[in-house]
Amino acid sequence: MRWITSVRLIVAVAAALSAAGCGLGETAATSAAGAASEAQQAQQAKATEASVQQQLDAASRLDAEKREAAEKESQ
Repeated sequence: MRWITSVRLIVAVAAALSAAGCGLGETAATSAAGAASEAQQAQQAKATEASVQQQLDAASRLDAEKREAAEKESQ
């Protein structure tokens, strides 16, 4: 009788550990996928920032050229 109880306990512990192991593996895979997604989003954000900065620089140069032209015409 004691032997059967011990076997049941061992089987229950093994099942619990197996289920916990699956959950940990899934959590690790989810975390890795999330990290990859965050890295991709960061790269896209940097590219967007660079594009906006280029547009601002171009607009600033155009504005400066227009002011210079207006100053020359007024003289």
